[in-house]
Amino acid sequence: MDNRKYLKKTIQLAVENARNADGPFGAIVVDKFGDIIGTGQNKVTASNDPTAHAEVQAIRQACENLDTFQLTECTLYTSCEPCPMCLGAIYWARVEKVFYAADQKLAAAGGFDDQFIYEEINKDYDKRKIPFYSIDLKEKNAPFEEWHKQEQKVEY
Repeated sequence: MDNRKYLKKTIQLAVENARNADGPFGAIVVDKFGDIIGTGQNKVTASNDPTAHAEVQAIRQACENLDTFQLTECTLYTSCEPCPMCLGAIYWARVEKVFYAADQKLAAAGGFDDQFIYEEINKDYDKRKIPFYSIDLKEKNAPFEEWHKQEQKVEY
């Protein structure tokens, strides 16, 4: 596959999106045959959805087009190194590999710095900027117990 060609496409999507006053990010998902099966542009402010990053949009579209929740034989191309949220989505989608153009440093210089999130992940829950609290309820395992009882569940 021509990785440069696909990356240039993501940059075109990102530039086009920036011209439309949306975030300067673009992504595509390509199947094992080289077909683009998902595209995404950052739509966070346009949709008031903080999860509407280009990579997530492309993954959602590719999954819908393939009628699956796993992209095991697909490659993600993105105009910028994925943020922690997108990294999680990439792993959940089981994408085979990822190619990116700009790195975290270029993103930070452009006003999109997620270093604080990487730092927060490693902090104790009560030391985070947004503290996390666990409440010990006796029913806390009920959803998982119910899940294990289901015979027709789809593992993922």
